[in-house]
Amino acid sequence: MNSSVLPSRATARLVLRPFTMADAEVLCEIVNEPDIFQYFPSKATWLLEKCERYINYQTRHWENLGYGHWAVTLAETGQLIGWCGLEFLPDTKETEVGYLLSKPFWGRGYATEAANASVQFGKKDIRLQEIIGLTDPLNVASQKVLEKNGLVFTRKQIYFGMEMFRFATQA
Repeated sequence: MNSSVLPSRATARLVLRPFTMADAEVLCEIVNEPDIFQYFPSKATWLLEKCERYINYQTRHWENLGYGHWAVTLAETGQLIGWCGLEFLPDTKETEVGYLLSKPFWGRGYATEAANASVQFGKKDIRLQEIIGLTDPLNVASQKVLEKNGLVFTRKQIYFGMEMFRFATQA
């Protein structure tokens, strides 16, 4: 897949589009917000170089697999507010829907909206058999996002070295 023609998606309030290097500095601001990774396996914030590596990784992921994370932007202003999309997990051969939004945008339904576009893309456009979602057992808000998108709790399982709640789409 040519990186210049990676797909985008629009929702009622968001545009999910491919990342570009022009997003690196704003992404770096987001991932350095206090406690932004409180429910992630690694709590460490990222330097600009890691943000650039993440963008390059996601571009290659799209090119190699036909899916990946999108930059989540506000439709009205174009402001980058985080990421959302699908990622292949090589250790388990599963595809996960994942999302991270800047803290001022939590609790407004944006994660649900972006995750819905990602799940629908995975099911309808690329016909994935199953999409999983992983959350820290304490992250009730993220669990609700997954449930609103049709994923159901399947089990507790170790992913990325920590116990997670695993959700999955229904066949």
